[in-house]
Parts: sequence; structure tokens; C-alpha cells
Amino acid sequence: MRLIARTLVVLALASPVAAWTGSAWAVQPDEVLADPTLEARARSLSRELRCLVCQNQSIDDSAAPLARDLRVLVRERLTGGDSDQQVLDFLVDRYGEFVLLKPRFAWNTALLWLTPPGAILGGALVLWLKARRRRGAGAPGGREAEGLSPAEEARLARLMQSGER
Repeated sequence: MRLIARTLVVLALASPVAAWTGSAWAVQPDEVLADPTLEARARSLSRELRCLVCQNQSIDDSAAPLARDLRVLVRERLTGGDSDQQVLDFLVDRYGEFVLLKPRFAWNTALLWLTPPGAILGGALVLWLKARRRRGAGAPGGREAEGLSPAEEARLARLMQSGER
């Protein structure tokens, strides 16, 4: 039992450390540029680009050989004098929009960008309509409560005077 407890403690302490250093493991020392400004730009761009092998990781986080090639390509383009936008445009032209972790808003990605807010608005509309319908339903059975007829009022008055039910 003590061994299990110790193992759990070690795992609990090790996971945050691994999360902090995970991206540092992907970028190899031979990839790092001497100019800190260019390296910062390269790391920023690498976080925006999808690893085409892993697909849910940026090339900055991925240790796949293709991700390494893309990181090197980004650094080559930056040292060649390209702006950040030129590097992104070059990679999109070469690999398509899929290479971007956050695709650009365009007519062919409109559904991707508009579906989440549309779903939220649609859900809010449904909830609003249900609440409005429920407020208007008043009485059980879906009909609004109506006043008592004169005959019902007279009967109610008689029952209350006599104490019957």
C-alpha cells in the first residue's frame, strides 16, 4: 500500500514538470537560432503550425521528424528575411490551410468558425422559447387560468359557508 501511495505522489509531482518542459524537448539544440529575437519569432510561429503527423500538436510540441523539418524550414525562412506572414503564407501554399492550428476566416472555413456561435445562439433561442411557453402555460394542461363563472363562484361561496368539501 505504501508503494502505491509513493508511486501516486511521484506521478502527481512529475506530471506538472513534464507539462512545463514538454515543448522544450521537441526543439533540439541544433535547431535553435543564435539571434534570440529570431528564435522567439520562430517559436511563436511554431506554436501556430500543426504537426501534420500528430495533428493535435503544434510543431513546437511535436517530436515527429516532419515537425522537425517544418521547424527548420520556418527558421530558414526567417533567417532569409521573410516576415512572419510570409512564412505562414509559404507554408499554407505548400501544405494547405490544415497546417494552421487556427485556420483563417474565409468562405471555405466559415462553417468551421460560425458553427459554435450558431449552436450557442440556437440553444439560447430554444431555452428562451421554452421559458416563454412555460410562463404562458399558467395552468396545468397548457391552458391559461381563467376566472370562475358566476355559477362556480356561487357554489364556492356556499361550500365555504357550510364548511363542506
